[in-house]
Amino acid sequence: MEQLQIAAPCHFGMEAVLKREIYDLGYEISRVEDGRVIFEGDYEALAYANIHLRTPERILLVVAEFEARSWEELFQGIRGIAWENYLPKDAKFWVTKATSVKSELFSTRDIQSIVKRAMVERMSKVYGISHFPETGAEYPLRIFIMKNRVMVTLDSTGLPLHKRGYRTLTSKAPLSETLAAGLLMLTPWHADRILMDPFCGSGTILIEAAMMAANIAPGLDRSFTGEQWTNLIDPQVWRDLRADARGQINPDVRTNLQGYDLDPRMVEIARQNARRAGVADLIHFQQRDVRDTSHPKKYGFILTNPPYGERLEDQKDLPELYAAIGRAYRSLDDWSMYIITSYEDAQKYLGRKADKNRKIYNGMIKTYFYQYLGPKPPRRKKQEN
Repeated sequence: MEQLQIAAPCHFGMEAVLKREIYDLGYEISRVEDGRVIFEGDYEALAYANIHLRTPERILLVVAEFEARSWEELFQGIRGIAWENYLPKDAKFWVTKATSVKSELFSTRDIQSIVKRAMVERMSKVYGISHFPETGAEYPLRIFIMKNRVMVTLDSTGLPLHKRGYRTLTSKAPLSETLAAGLLMLTPWHADRILMDPFCGSGTILIEAAMMAANIAPGLDRSFTGEQWTNLIDPQVWRDLRADARGQINPDVRTNLQGYDLDPRMVEIARQNARRAGVADLIHFQQRDVRDTSHPKKYGFILTNPPYGERLEDQKDLPELYAAIGRAYRSLDDWSMYIITSYEDAQKYLGRKADKNRKIYNGMIKTYFYQYLGPKPPRRKKQEN
């Protein structure tokens, strides 16, 4: 089958996680750039990636790449693309987003207008019509220009991939589902280990962990724009991939996932979200203050997204809050702790410097992923026959 270039944008700082995830699905990486990974695959891979990848924001079909330093070069580059190979005569097409960084062409509105005009001119010549009804399937474009290098893509995802469908209610500053999944992949946590979130909010971290443990594909219960592209992808491909993903779910998995929050309303929201995700039986949610954190077992994990002090009036409470987190962690026997926060003094009040620290952008917010590494549990003895 035809090999395509497929781009998967992600949170800045999560490129290595996404790269590993794509490799694990069996695809070859073409290159890794800031905020995205480009890999090779066919049209089935485009559908498979949408259903199975946990950490990217969307899956884009790379249609062309070329240099453009002038509006004329952009126009000619777009007009030179064989759009008739991608878009049927009745396609609805538009540039849903254009970005330009360190390039001579910087007006995103002009980029959108010129791309559309060049596409219409090309397709008018091929199809022999001057007016396009745009009553058919949607083919949204995303244009990226970096240092005068233009990447032209078709968005096969539609609503971003973090819209799994289970989270209808959230806390004030929630992690996206894709970022929560990526943070989990940055830890050694596995389904047979204890995982606790003492600031669980709407439950995203634990729900993503439960879905991983049960091998529930993140895109299983939502739709994608690419499903409309019947000229490129047979609808049966999507049906077969979903049926296969459902067959891979492990209904017998056992987990020890615990979510706590001081706000009883958030605890109930987390429970509702877990029910919608089909993992309510795998997570224990309860109202509890971080100061009351305890657990009798060893070698567990804390992974949490505590308050950052987004509002000025909240910042005065952060020293005591992070000191309480530090005390709670020290009370646990041989545990590991992973915290994502933008609070610059977090390590000071947690009580010690993190073993590892990774910079990650949560949207436009620069955050730090502080990693406190506990000892590994002893290996289990193999049972004798």
